[in-house]
Amino acid sequence: MLDNCKRLLFRKFPCFLSMAPSPLFLTQTPRLLDEFLKGGVVMFPLLLLSILALTTAFERGWFWSRLLIQEDQVVRDVLDAAVEDLVKAREIAEHARHLAIGRFLLAPLKLRHPSPETFRLAMEATADKEFARMRRGDKLLETIIALAPLLGLLGTVTGLIRTFNNLNIGGGGSSAEATQAASGIGEALITTAAGMMVAIFALLVFRVLVSLQSQQMDYFAAVGSELELIYREVWYEPHQPMPNLLMAARIAEP
Repeated sequence: MLDNCKRLLFRKFPCFLSMAPSPLFLTQTPRLLDEFLKGGVVMFPLLLLSILALTTAFERGWFWSRLLIQEDQVVRDVLDAAVEDLVKAREIAEHARHLAIGRFLLAPLKLRHPSPETFRLAMEATADKEFARMRRGDKLLETIIALAPLLGLLGTVTGLIRTFNNLNIGGGGSSAEATQAASGIGEALITTAAGMMVAIFALLVFRVLVSLQSQQMDYFAAVGSELELIYREVWYEPHQPMPNLLMAARIAEP
């Protein structure tokens, strides 16, 4: 009766077929769990490190995907508007302030009649803050890269110690004991393999993030220079004396 209900359900709703676990997965899951438990207590902190690495990878992937997909369009809109109207350019940057590039472009456009030096300083200060946000998660990945292999090695050493403690070397030892010792050594090496896999994954994620950060630094510098050039050529009026210069001139008058 239950089998008939299952067949009817899958016939009416084929999408459930993709949600059902495959027989291969069901047969491999107990084996993977057994291998995990054979690694000993050290496998649990390695599992925690792997979860942290995966979480960081997904969070940073979401951050970078949003930024890279939208930033070119935001830059084009702001720079095109800045040639005609700074207020419109500021509104576009304000609308994109949820992105790092939007906040970077908005910082100088919020100022009222700044000098080119002040304009540039506003961009540089904001860029430093955004680069710090882009580097979020790097320290955690560096810790995982360094710690995971050491934990794997620690698990292997403790496993070997247990294996040799249980081996009766002075008594000659039977073939069964030798087989058991070889099996124990193989199980002890599981933690080393697990630690190396976690470290390799974290290293790959870290290198990708560092590459993206380097590209963004160059991109921000190019965009900032272009916006500053537009401001200098179109909007800045150097013939107008600055307020502090006016004050100094009045004080100098007899």
